Amino acid sequence: MSRNFELLNQLGKGPAVLQPEVEPAIVRPAEVYPSIPALEIDGVAREEVSKLVHRLFLLAGAEAPRCVVFTSTESGNGNTWMSAHAASILASQVGRSVCMVDGNFRSPGLHRQVGADNQTGLADALRGGEPIRHYVQRLSPPNFWLLSAGAVNESTHEMLTSDRMRMRISELKSEFDYVLLDVAALNVSNHGIVLGSFMDGVVLVLKAHFSRRDSATETMQELHASNVNVLGAVLNQRTFPIPERLYNRL
Repeated sequence: MSRNFELLNQLGKGPAVLQPEVEPAIVRPAEVYPSIPALEIDGVAREEVSKLVHRLFLLAGAEAPRCVVFTSTESGNGNTWMSAHAASILASQVGRSVCMVDGNFRSPGLHRQVGADNQTGLADALRGGEPIRHYVQRLSPPNFWLLSAGAVNESTHEMLTSDRMRMRISELKSEFDYVLLDVAALNVSNHGIVLGSFMDGVVLVLKAHFSRRDSATETMQELHASNVNVLGAVLNQRTFPIPERLYNRL
């Protein structure tokens, strides 16, 4: 089975492809945060995630979103995989700093996607008073960063939608050029709705042959009713009717 990702709800901006202005990445001392190898993704999967990244972050130029929530209609849609690889590919395509943030306190997983540890992270930042850079880890390339979930407990679940979280998001926005926040599915938590209002918008991840159309429609309506900007919907794990090696030649 091949993975493919399809942007269903595009931004609707102009057709011109704008090359992003390259700026120096934020680089912190390697001795504090040793570089972690980049994510590997090949073939059709990389091609399709690259299309998503381009349409979402690069096509609209100065009006493109910089701080985005990735969530899903149901658990198991591959939201964490999607947000991690979108962040990795974005970091490889721009010279600006990219930070992916694990706000899925129900099932933290971004650190496992990149083989990093989860000793300190967002939960610790919500409880602590150090600058946000104290809690992040540098990945590869050097403009790519991770703020893992950290030491989660019941109190930090509540803090995830608090004014304290809003302050930390503002700090992330000032520290990094792009912030991609992974949160729990909307069928188990309203974090995607609340946090989506703090950010530029939400990308909704659906799963082929699993997500129900009526459920997705209701979720979109709920997001719009909450004045959350829905940037797009991504169809995950779509299968091909022909072998992938032939698909690549089309």
